[in-house]
Amino acid sequence: QVQLVESGGGLVQAGGSLRLSCAASGRTFGSYAMGWFRQAPGQEREFVAYISRRGSSTYYGDSVTGRFIISRDNARATVFLQMNTLKPEDTAVYYCAASSRLALPIHTNGYDYWGQGTQVTVSS
Repeated sequence: QVQLVESGGGLVQAGGSLRLSCAASGRTFGSYAMGWFRQAPGQEREFVAYISRRGSSTYYGDSVTGRFIISRDNARATVFLQMNTLKPEDTAVYYCAASSRLALPIHTNGYDYWGQGTQVTVSS
């Protein structure tokens, strides 16, 4: 069982930056690949970023490539999402998730555990 708690969301102006954190419980954090997703009102949950177990591989959704950076600190059992050059369309609830799958999961069904989400609002 892994419990995930996101933090760092808030209100920011377009062009600004935010850094999200996701703290995991348990001593098995390093055995999970991690992902970030987001969900805007009335829309499906969207893949944002993925990082492998040791952090050697990352992958991003098309809408955030070049602006967002995912990283992790296994010693602190935490995954981060640095969000730069934010746009109003980035407004959503952001969720972190843990995956035990070996293949790169970019869909929600590829993840086993989810956090409760943190709201990010970007004003124009």
